[in-house]
Amino acid sequence: MQVKQIGILAIFLSGLLGSLASAGQQQSQTYASTRSPHGTLNLTCQTCHTSISWKPIRAVPDFDHSKTPYPLRGMHAKVACTQCHVKLVFTDVGQKCADCHADIHRGQMGAKCETCHSVKGWQVSIKDIQQHQNRFPLIGAHSTLTCETCHKGAASGQFVGLSTACYSCHSGDYAKTSNPSHASVGYPTDCQQCHSLDSWMGAKFDHAKFTGFALTGAHAKLECAACHANNNFSTARSNCVSCHLQDFNGTKNPNHQTAGFSQECSTCHSTTNWLDAKFDHNTMTKFPLTGAHVSTQCTQCHTGGQFAGLSTQCVSCHLTNFQQTTNPNHATAGIPQTCVQCHNTTNWGDGKFDHSKTAFPLTGAHSTVQCTQCHVGGKYAGTPTQCSACHLSNFQKTTNPNHVTAGFPQTCEQCHNTTSWLTSTFNHSSTRFPLTGAHTTVQCTQCHVGGKFAGTPMQCSACHLATFQQTTNPNHVSAGFPTDCSVCHSTANWLGATFDHSKTAFPLTGAHVPLTCSACHASGVFAGLSTTCVACHQTNFQKTTNPNHVTSGFPTDCQVCHNTAAWVPSVFNHSKTVFPLTGAHTTVACSNCHVGGRYAGTPTDCLSCHKSQYTGTTSPNHVAAAFPTTCQTCHNTTAWTGATFNHTWFPIYSGHHAGKWTTCADCHTNSSDYSSFSCITCHQHNKSDTDSHHGGVRGYVYNGTACYSCHRS
Repeated sequence: MQVKQIGILAIFLSGLLGSLASAGQQQSQTYASTRSPHGTLNLTCQTCHTSISWKPIRAVPDFDHSKTPYPLRGMHAKVACTQCHVKLVFTDVGQKCADCHADIHRGQMGAKCETCHSVKGWQVSIKDIQQHQNRFPLIGAHSTLTCETCHKGAASGQFVGLSTACYSCHSGDYAKTSNPSHASVGYPTDCQQCHSLDSWMGAKFDHAKFTGFALTGAHAKLECAACHANNNFSTARSNCVSCHLQDFNGTKNPNHQTAGFSQECSTCHSTTNWLDAKFDHNTMTKFPLTGAHVSTQCTQCHTGGQFAGLSTQCVSCHLTNFQQTTNPNHATAGIPQTCVQCHNTTNWGDGKFDHSKTAFPLTGAHSTVQCTQCHVGGKYAGTPTQCSACHLSNFQKTTNPNHVTAGFPQTCEQCHNTTSWLTSTFNHSSTRFPLTGAHTTVQCTQCHVGGKFAGTPMQCSACHLATFQQTTNPNHVSAGFPTDCSVCHSTANWLGATFDHSKTAFPLTGAHVPLTCSACHASGVFAGLSTTCVACHQTNFQKTTNPNHVTSGFPTDCQVCHNTAAWVPSVFNHSKTVFPLTGAHTTVACSNCHVGGRYAGTPTDCLSCHKSQYTGTTSPNHVAAAFPTTCQTCHNTTAWTGATFNHTWFPIYSGHHAGKWTTCADCHTNSSDYSSFSCITCHQHNKSDTDSHHGGVRGYVYNGTACYSCHRS
């Protein structure tokens, strides 16, 4: 039986295989061009499909996703294939989170979901979003908060653009605080000034930073209410007396009010110890205490409790000492009451007078003289400081030389000094006539004849007049030389005289330098000689023929063309005339314009030289067109041809006319008369149409030039 069944099964399979083979041949012909709907997927079909039916696919496909560019990890491993591969082409699927997961944050957090989420679970778990690594790091108490605490509405809440200011979350805390009331006091809403991220309640206020009033000493231990009564923070003052006025008024040792003390308590008191007050007389007053003043009791100067307005002059305390002193008697001697001139605070009795601080410092022999020798009869004030007050008898008795007859001044210091009276020296350089050269060795009597010193003349001729009159090379008198010998002579060498012509009105330059004096100063005439060129060169002027200076009317001012370096060749600078040469004029020969050797009065207008060009021009005909004879209107000296005419009376280069005409003849139809023109050559109008548009226009006429009378632009 089993064998029979096996045989039947074999026959069935054989027939089935034959049918399948036949069908396979037919199908191979039918599906030869069929393509996989999955695109370029290099996998066998049985990896996912079964032989029973094309769908559904195998429950567990034989496909290793880890070998693809997108391995499945975490919760992705349990997702059905069709949840991601919704299309038959498996490669046509995104690999970014946003390709499958809708952005419930509405783009606030960007497109990278993996920044906060992971495949292990959708809930935020990446180290609290990398410790909030944006512009607001989560530290302190903030690190224990959930996202929803600040980002209200959980996933759909606002994440981007949220304010980082403390007040944006803590405005309620700010408004509710009553100790002190932040709102009424006007505290800033910048919470971190006092609060920290670790402890909100342990607020600390930096009094120095935010008020400018540092709490030091006893102030640091006070309760806020001690100064800020009734929670008054905004109007509290920083001056001491605002809190300590009662202490100021109640103090009796000394009485601050009657003494006129300043209410600036910090002058004497400190925040460390209120009672141990110290007054620094050196820095707080205009009278520093030195020497014996340091150990003096306050009441000795501040009698009757007077502190304010006390005099700082010595005599206010020491007037009795001044009046009772007899060595010398200060009052009768007229000594000033400025005690500091002689006394100091270290030792009152050891008074010393510093004469160097007066108008008469003591030097030399004066420093050893007894005071009474000058201050006769105990007179100190008003003692004269001039030498003659003490030395008049010496002045009058001196005979070598006799000071009185010689007219010497009584200013002894000119020759004498305080070191040695007898070894006097006279410094002639301190007078108006310093001695130089040969004068330094001359005996005094040679100039000061007869013992006369005062009023001795200082001009050279006073001593050297005879020499001036006897000199013959040249003769100074006949030549009219000045008697001021210093013009040519010096004190170093009388005979080696030199005359500096550059100091005269005619400095010598060029060829004038090597000339002998007689070449110009003929017959020994020096004074009043003319400095004009023609005075010496008139013959050259009159004889010159190229060009003839006389007939040409040239000026006799030779330096216009000539110079002292070289008389020939001469150069004439035409730019200094009323007609500077430019362009083609610079290369024209002089005779072209100055015909017949005529220079003076040569006309400067263009027509004088260019009349033939004006009359001979035919394009356009200048004469017939009545063009002006001012050639420079259209021509220039650079190029005669290529003239340009500025059509100023009618705009042909702008507006509607720009680029609409070719030659002047387009409007000026008569080449022999440019004063005539025609508008209707270009602007053709039917007469009947034009007439109908101009009805009632006074003076209207239909012709070529009539348009311009009204339509000038």
